[in-house]
Amino acid sequence: MKLVALSGGIASGKSTVARRLAELGAVHVDADQLAREAVAPGSDGLQQIAARFGEGVITDEGALDRPALGQLVFENAEALNALNGIVHPEVRKLAQARLDAAEAADPKAIVIYDVPLLVEAGVQMPWDLVVITEAPADVRIKRMVELRGMSAEDAQRRIANQASDAERRAIADVVIDTRGDEAFTIAQADKLWASLQRE
Repeated sequence: MKLVALSGGIASGKSTVARRLAELGAVHVDADQLAREAVAPGSDGLQQIAARFGEGVITDEGALDRPALGQLVFENAEALNALNGIVHPEVRKLAQARLDAAEAADPKAIVIYDVPLLVEAGVQMPWDLVVITEAPADVRIKRMVELRGMSAEDAQRRIANQASDAERRAIADVVIDTRGDEAFTIAQADKLWASLQRE
């Protein structure tokens, strides 16, 4: 099995690359989806959050009340660290289960682990390759404004709160330039897939 980390800043084309690699045959594991599963109703993660932060962060339906939890951890480093200390190990367990299942199904599987905060969270796994998607800040801001309905100020703030391009490049084995149109990005994803199959 080959384990490939895929990361990049907000609106840098990471989802397009992940989708294309999955179409070509990669097993796609999405860290954001795992983070949602880690705190789903009935999960160990949600029980730990309720024990640490109180029943006020659980809705009447038994789900996580994200706005309520957000108020508790916003600008409170100790609370945020406690939350991360619950969620990150749960995500790691779920990720390992996905990787084990992929390898059991196909020992030659190519797994793309889509990790938006690879640099920020310091995610350590036995990566065979680290792929970073990258586009200039002005291109990413335009995408966020046009495709996500954000204000330019909010978009700039999101970018500023993430790792820099230089920090991502420092851990990258491959950088996919996504400043062009979708076809330009997909062509690079196709080239990456061909090289992963050759190795």
